[in-house]
Amino acid sequence: MKPAYWDPVPYVRRLVTPGTTFPVFSGVWAERNWRNVPGPFYGANTDCMELGRWEAPRHIAYDGDHEFVYRQPVDAFEAEHLLSAARVELYSGYGWDGDDHWSVEAVRDWWRGRARVREWAVSAAAERDAGDPEFRVHHQDAARGLLDFVAYIDDGLEAYLRGYLFWLEHRREPEPGEALPGL
Repeated sequence: MKPAYWDPVPYVRRLVTPGTTFPVFSGVWAERNWRNVPGPFYGANTDCMELGRWEAPRHIAYDGDHEFVYRQPVDAFEAEHLLSAARVELYSGYGWDGDDHWSVEAVRDWWRGRARVREWAVSAAAERDAGDPEFRVHHQDAARGLLDFVAYIDDGLEAYLRGYLFWLEHRREPEPGEALPGL
């Protein structure tokens, strides 16, 4: 049984080589993409060579100009994929300090505004799927990522966010059977 929330940051920190000349996570919170789901990782001022989905298709989507995190990692395997996406991002625009900025109320505000994100993703997916025929496969993958995001908003994100709220309140992972806060 998976825990209600798993903190991926300590695991990813062990995988990142300290003192490298090319920092992996130097995204700035103030520049984060509003579409990022709450959690420790986010896309900020990323390029949009659209390489992130090659590395982490279950976590990264595109808004046309930038990459963003639509699903936070819930285990080591997923955390490694997200790290791979951050490593191929040309501007090192991913951040991993979201826990220092998200509050319980900010997460609840994001959740209350999810209809705006969902509506945008449905519309953007339709536009991407109808894109230039020369890049049809690439556009279809981008559209698939947005539709995956919509599906996650509809089924799965609420449970993740309730576990994340517990983490924000207590700075520990919930024990099995422990009550999780509501959104």
